[in-house]
Order: sequence, then C-alpha cells, then structure tokens
Amino acid sequence: MKKAMLLIMSLVVLCLCCLQGQSDPLFVKKIQQHRKAYLSDFKKNPASPLGKKALKNVQFFAPDEQYVLRCQFSPTPDAEPFEMPTYSGVTKPYVQYGIAKFSLAGVNYQLSVYRSVSNTLPQYRDYLFVPFKDMSNGESTYGGGRYLDLRIKDVIDNTLVLDFNKAYNPYCAYSDGYSCPIPPDENHLQVSILAGEKGFPKKE
Repeated sequence: MKKAMLLIMSLVVLCLCCLQGQSDPLFVKKIQQHRKAYLSDFKKNPASPLGKKALKNVQFFAPDEQYVLRCQFSPTPDAEPFEMPTYSGVTKPYVQYGIAKFSLAGVNYQLSVYRSVSNTLPQYRDYLFVPFKDMSNGESTYGGGRYLDLRIKDVIDNTLVLDFNKAYNPYCAYSDGYSCPIPPDENHLQVSILAGEKGFPKKE
C-alpha cells in the first residue's frame, strides 16, 4: 500500500511539472549547449552582423519540451524548383523537399521543408531548411520570421522531429544588407511559437 501511494505521488508530481512547462534537466542542458555553439558561430563568421559585445543582447525563450514535435513527413520528389524572395530583393532557388505535419496543443499544422538548389558545396548537400512565421512575430520574436536547419538524415521512416527550441533569427534581424529568405505563405503558422530565439532589441 505504501509503495502504491509513493508511486501515485510521483506521478502527480510529474504531471504538475509537465503542466508548469518544466523540462527535463538533461534536455535543458542539451539546448543550452546548442545555444552556446550558436553564439560561438557569430564570433567565427567574418560576415557576422554581431560583434562580441552585441551578443549579450541575443535572447532566448526558456527550453521547453512541448515544442519538440514529432512530425509525419511526406516527401515531395516531383516538386519544381522556385525562386524564394529575400528581404534584400534578390531571390534564391529552392525546392520543396517534403511536408512535415504535426500537432501542437491539439491543433494540426504543417510546414514545408526546403532544400537549396544553388548550394552545391559537399558539406551542405544534405542540408534542409525550414523558414517559418508565427503569431509571435513582431511581438516577442523577430517580425520577419525565423528558421530551422535540418539534415536529410533527420528523416527516419517518414518521421521528422522539429525542435522549435532551436529556431533562430536570420541575419536581417540584426542588421540590413543581408539576403535573408522570406518564409513562404505556406509556412505561416496561426499559432505563437514561444520557443527558440527571441526578437533582437535594436537601438532607435
């Protein structure tokens, strides 16, 4: 009887943690490591829009496992390449690689997953790209939308995991003069994604 009561109490505590949006410490550590590497890339990239001092202004939502979503992935091998507009006015060639369908808070959504047509460098051949907008844009996140990066190997048995904790801003969020792809209309989500990178506070 005592063991049964302890088990019930443990389950109650676990449920309360889930309701409060608390995430597993190992998951939190993993996301923190990912963000550390992300910020480090700004220092290494000679084309970076942010200097070392400005990096302290890059902000993120707290890691949240409810935004790690297992998707049903449907490949689109017959999709035609198209020119994706950018905020600088030029276009970049992409092709829809597939569609990721998922459920968030009981509502179904989908996002198109793209592959660059022009980037033929060997190290980038298996890269996939998910530009998206959501209802938080212009408020708590960058108004122009955010991005997710994936690899072809991430698609396993027609499933794909989208971790919005890894959503990041395009360089256009920090400075002008960059050709950042504009998320297509089909990737506009009618929900607030309160995960990943927040909007960058620019000086007036």
